[in-house]
Amino acid sequence: MSELPKQHQPLVSHIYTADPSAHVFEDRIYIYPSHDLDHDGEINDNGDQYRMEDYHVLSMADFNSPVVDHGQVLHVKDVPWASSQMWAPDAAFKNGKYYLFFPARDHEGIFRIGVATSASPAGPFEPEANYIEGSFSIDPAVFVDEDDQAYMVFGGLWGGQLEKWQTGKFVEDAEGPAPDAPALGPRIAKLSDDMLSLTTEAHEILIVDQDGNPIPAGDEDRRYFEGPWIHKYNGKYYLSFSTGSTHKLVYAIGDNPMGPYTYQGTILPPVIGWTTHHSIVEFQEKWYLFYHDCSLSEGVDYKRNVKYAELTYNPDGTIRMIDPYPES
Repeated sequence: MSELPKQHQPLVSHIYTADPSAHVFEDRIYIYPSHDLDHDGEINDNGDQYRMEDYHVLSMADFNSPVVDHGQVLHVKDVPWASSQMWAPDAAFKNGKYYLFFPARDHEGIFRIGVATSASPAGPFEPEANYIEGSFSIDPAVFVDEDDQAYMVFGGLWGGQLEKWQTGKFVEDAEGPAPDAPALGPRIAKLSDDMLSLTTEAHEILIVDQDGNPIPAGDEDRRYFEGPWIHKYNGKYYLSFSTGSTHKLVYAIGDNPMGPYTYQGTILPPVIGWTTHHSIVEFQEKWYLFYHDCSLSEGVDYKRNVKYAELTYNPDGTIRMIDPYPES
């Protein structure tokens, strides 16, 4: 267990955690992060420094309770199709089961997305023998709508290989769009009722500005980079994501989970460390942002730690920007 959680403070300090997917299961907050490890390799834009190979599950009864580390729930060696880099995961509940969705490189070095199941939100999770057919890239996030239809949204640029899939097939030397061309959007597909396969081909989500024009690839303050998350508030769908190179967490709003979404603004400005990755969850009639930075490691090797902050909405449904380092 750790100490009691506090806003903008690392949830745990005994391991490095990142990319938190937070959910309320069985009236308890469960966090599904990736697990940063020490490494002696190259640090580059391809993400070779992120050599994560397993997952832990964290949970707490509420924000006045200690954080419990439920231990290792899945390791890359247990996944037949995977070779390395178990990056940002997500979890979902349906059919009386808990599902853990995760990216990893297959044995050809191509990122795919797999799924594992458990009878408990705390795991351990048993992986399927093969990755989800039709999946690619990284950062799966699963949204289950009020009609019980589940969607998986995913995709990340650069190390996440999203540019390499523009033709529908993996092209090793593919480059991204020109700066004045529409930016690449995340992909979304419907999941089967058993949550183990896609029932539709991955569809690119369109993100537009207030005038209805696609956000261009050169607009690095607003364009999609990685870390998609969908949540629903007052009948509207919110797509939030990282801008990557400008280190912001931003969001757009739409009327359908498949898009299009209209860009709105920034949720979280840049934090210590290169990446930003998050989740948004409602708990006991309040909303919370879970995110990460590198404050615990002081930026060494970009090892990260999970934090949280309360998230609030304006009367018009827009989100108020959060200060990650408020004065005490």
